[in-house]
Amino acid sequence: MFGTGLLKGLGVTLKHALDTFEDDRESVPDRYRGSIELGNNRRVIKQPIDQEGLLTIQYPEEKRLLPERFRYIPMLIWDSEKQEDRCTACGICAKVCPPQCIWIVRDSDENGKPVTRCSDFYIDAAVCMSCSFCVEFCPFDAIKMNHDYELAVYDRYPHLVYDMAELTVPLEYYAALWPTQYEEEQARRKEEEEQKRKQDEEKAAKAAARAAAKSAAAADESAAKPKRSAAELQALAKERAAQRQAQGQAADGGGSGDDEADAKRARMEELKRRAQERARQRKEQSGE
Repeated sequence: MFGTGLLKGLGVTLKHALDTFEDDRESVPDRYRGSIELGNNRRVIKQPIDQEGLLTIQYPEEKRLLPERFRYIPMLIWDSEKQEDRCTACGICAKVCPPQCIWIVRDSDENGKPVTRCSDFYIDAAVCMSCSFCVEFCPFDAIKMNHDYELAVYDRYPHLVYDMAELTVPLEYYAALWPTQYEEEQARRKEEEEQKRKQDEEKAAKAAARAAAKSAAAADESAAKPKRSAAELQALAKERAAQRQAQGQAADGGGSGDDEADAKRARMEELKRRAQERARQRKEQSGE
């Protein structure tokens, strides 16, 4: 009423102007405290959440330090420890991508059989909505979100369609951008590897125990068999010889069967000879 509100607003504006002027007169203004000097009047400014007062950044010479969970477009991880791409071309990221901006081509060997690696990987940055669904669903931690947001170009195609060479970054780059998440993933990977090692050791121990039990059973079986003396072995040999001799005599006694077979063959030969004789006679009669 009577302009008091206007005067209060002007007073607040004047207070902020004086505070900013006083802060700029200091050797290190408040907005530059804790900043990273890059040289050539370039710096990265760390702006805490509880900082008060006006803050104007002279972009692009001055840039804010991005928080760890800032995300822009995806990037592919090259595992420097194993010297290989983490991506196995499973295609899950392309399936879950809402704007369908990811294209994957699986590689194949010399025989044309598909293998678990990419030959081509494309992302259309103009379509990407930075949702990070591809990161959340990737089972191999092969794709992460990059912090690089300075991607302005004059032509959308082909400059905003990034291929595998442009998207791939080393593991150390990802660790620098996402230190907390990287440490959590490394701890989880070590735990999984330790569990796998324990499982392998348990399997090996079980296999060794089964082999030992099998060998022990075989040893017990061999030990349970009675050992025969020389006299018993000689008697067994004589018994077997007698059995063979009896079998030979039985075979000799079965000569009547052979005689019957010989008689049957002779009869068949006789019938064959008669058939040939009749065929010759019919031929001679037909010739007359």
